[in-house]
Amino acid sequence: MNNICIDIDYSQLYKHGQKIGGDVFLLSRNEDKTRIVATLSDGLGSGVKANVLASLTAHMGHKLSFSPMRLTHSAEIIMDTLPVDKEMGISYATFTIAHMEYTPNKDRIQVGLVEYDNPSSLRFHDEEPIEWVKKPSRLHRKAAVKEEIVNYSSFNMVNGDRLIFFSDGVAQAGVSLGPDNPGHEDVGTKGWGTDNVRNFVRKTLLENPEISSRDLSRAIVTQAYQYDNYKANDDITCAVISVHKPRRTLIITGAPRLKEYDKQLAEIARNYDGNVIVCGGTTARIVARELGVTLQPDPASAGDLPPTSLIDGIDLVTEGMVTLTEIADRLEKHTLLKEMPEDAAKRFIRIMRQTDQVEFVVGTKINDAAEDNLTVANFGIRIPLVARLKRIMEERYLQEVEVRYL
Repeated sequence: MNNICIDIDYSQLYKHGQKIGGDVFLLSRNEDKTRIVATLSDGLGSGVKANVLASLTAHMGHKLSFSPMRLTHSAEIIMDTLPVDKEMGISYATFTIAHMEYTPNKDRIQVGLVEYDNPSSLRFHDEEPIEWVKKPSRLHRKAAVKEEIVNYSSFNMVNGDRLIFFSDGVAQAGVSLGPDNPGHEDVGTKGWGTDNVRNFVRKTLLENPEISSRDLSRAIVTQAYQYDNYKANDDITCAVISVHKPRRTLIITGAPRLKEYDKQLAEIARNYDGNVIVCGGTTARIVARELGVTLQPDPASAGDLPPTSLIDGIDLVTEGMVTLTEIADRLEKHTLLKEMPEDAAKRFIRIMRQTDQVEFVVGTKINDAAEDNLTVANFGIRIPLVARLKRIMEERYLQEVEVRYL
């Protein structure tokens, strides 16, 4: 597991009256998990046409960023490919591409950043803004009526650093309000503005230094939405990348293969530096017994899933296969927390949303004569289910996942 991790998330609202967004955000990681690319493209206008243009641009930038060619060359290819609007004389889409790669000793993140016509990105170390050098490259396209510049920059990110980029729906929020609006003093004739967004982020970080990328992106988008009087004048999208020490979660499911490993299982839970979740009734009884504490029913348990239990020192105790299957289904469907019932799966997923590194300890016991048929069946389900959860967490949520068997 890495000693630092990259926490990336974004928040988005569509333009008022639209059912599809003209901003597109893409995030993916290469197969060896050493490189991550985040891309934000803003299509000209709004609705379906803007979405198609932004999607084409974002996917092109994404594919090229994973190729062996230089990031600067990738941007040039995108610009040469993008058409220019005949009436307005501007490209049909803008883009920001952040290419991130761990250094060999994994103590910092190397970032390559390309920006074309989106508002300037922001950088912070802890709560303090960072200024950095960008190298402009001027384009010369015959159809363009204004000077076009693509900015390139490269820098390292260390623990406590953040990179924030957004569409003009954030920077121009509140433009319809006009000047001199009580309570909206930081909104000028051109909207909220990048400088005021920077001030807002600094204030937010001072109040909550540990805020997640998810919550910070939401705070920025929510503020922009308020300035638009809760009727977004444009698509509003904000992405946040933060580098910090990993937040870890241990998930224990299944009894160990041999009874003499029961004590080892409990010691793993006792000494773990992070959240600990135990899944399965037999597993919970083993952990409680070896820790010398009582397994108790949870009075706060709710919902239609099997109820949760309580073990002193353990963050969450759930039933096994039924609950884990429901968790996998919800993660695959990207079900929002606010849409979930208050049950064991929601509590599990809430912990996972605040986790960067996940460790599974999977028991492999199948020879309990008293429960032979049941344990064999559960073992046959548990192994592929854990593999399914690992794949979802790695591919969709870019979490680092390790599985060990006991």
